[in-house]
Amino acid sequence: QVQLVESGGGLVQAGGSLRLSCAVSGSTFSFRAVGWYRQAPGKERELVARISSGGTNTNYENAVKGRFTISRDDAGNTVYLQMNSLNPEDTAVYYCNAVGNGAYPLWAWGQGTQVTVSP
Repeated sequence: QVQLVESGGGLVQAGGSLRLSCAVSGSTFSFRAVGWYRQAPGKERELVARISSGGTNTNYENAVKGRFTISRDDAGNTVYLQMNSLNPEDTAVYYCNAVGNGAYPLWAWGQGTQVTVSP
């Protein structure tokens, strides 16, 4: 059974940075594309960043392109999200997951990590 443990969220002022981590256990992590999703209050969960198996390709949702960077450490079974130039619209609970076709998440969700950006 796959377990996902997200960490690194917090309260930050607009323009600040955070680095999120997601520890993955119970799966052959290196063979999967993985991504970060977020869910803001009253909105649906959306995929904001994806990295391919092997880390050669990354994709970003337009609102975070140029500000967020996703990376992975296959030896450590961890995926990261470096978030810079944060703005209040980035406030959400952030989750990691394996990404299937059509951005469909493949594993059960972890608890997520709250990111709150103040004006």
